[in-house]
Amino acid sequence: MSKALADAMSRALANAMKNLKFRIILIALTLGIIALMWVFLSGHVYQTAPVFAVRSIDTAKYSRDMAMQALNDPKFDQVIDQQMTEIAQTGANYVAIDTPYDEQFLPVLKLWVQAARDNNLHIWFRGNFSGWEGWFNYPKIDRPTHQRLLHDFITKNPDLFEDGDIFTACPECENGGPGDPRQTGDVDGFRKFMISEYTDAENDFGNQGKKITTNYDSMNYDVARLVMDRSTTEQMGGVVTIDHYVSDPRELTKNIDDLANSSGGQIVVGEFGAPIPDINGQMNESQQADWIDRALNGLAEDKNVIAVNYWTNVGGTTALWDDSGNPKQAVDTIQKYYNLKKKIKSTF
Repeated sequence: MSKALADAMSRALANAMKNLKFRIILIALTLGIIALMWVFLSGHVYQTAPVFAVRSIDTAKYSRDMAMQALNDPKFDQVIDQQMTEIAQTGANYVAIDTPYDEQFLPVLKLWVQAARDNNLHIWFRGNFSGWEGWFNYPKIDRPTHQRLLHDFITKNPDLFEDGDIFTACPECENGGPGDPRQTGDVDGFRKFMISEYTDAENDFGNQGKKITTNYDSMNYDVARLVMDRSTTEQMGGVVTIDHYVSDPRELTKNIDDLANSSGGQIVVGEFGAPIPDINGQMNESQQADWIDRALNGLAEDKNVIAVNYWTNVGGTTALWDDSGNPKQAVDTIQKYYNLKKKIKSTF
């Protein structure tokens, strides 16, 4: 075989090998792309996130109802620390603190706030000015006074608040001031006051450079049905917050869906719990745990719900712990759902 022929055959073989290698690489890349597309389209790649972005437990029976007592009890901070530790262990990422916003109660409010921070809990501020409902024998106040006090409270106490907190200016506002719009007929005035306070709070926190949620203004379900039309809901940032107690957990999700449809908003459950004796009758621990399980299961599956707050931790018939701090069976139920994750399809 001549040298020229041998060289030609060698070049031909090298080119063939190059083409084969190229084809193998091309086939491998194509198969890889097909595999990735199959995985994406079949939904087998997920990220996980908590079912409820806001998982809160309320402390009203102690943080509000015992606020005056706490002022004169040097050991009350130990009670607060214990409750915060218990709440944090459930998987809650928020605690609702209901201490009044009046200057007199600031020392108590600061104790609750510090204990929450020490346990890595965001705070849902659900207090109010005592004069709105006449707590602790405070003289009643009107809407303009409430707005003035609200501005002063936020601007004078910036250290209370951190990014991610929730601030409710006037929880169940229908229970004080000029009265319930269902009785007074002043639906328009109620709406304007609520929207104005939301706007004022947004501006005050914005001036501090704080990212605080300020549109979780809770109200009775029937008040929400009356007040939260689509225009009002839009002006409140697309959110409706209800404090709602029902006999059957299925009624809770049905009412939520009805309200979401009529208002066009997402729903925050500002208060729920059982048993309320006038609604649920008496329950033992097992029955309470079962009711809460069914309620949270329905809420977890309801795409209209963006936040939940169980009422309450200690004190009252709906309590999760007894007055000595012993957990009831319902604590395990809360823990189950407050640690529950949902799958979210990954994006490429």
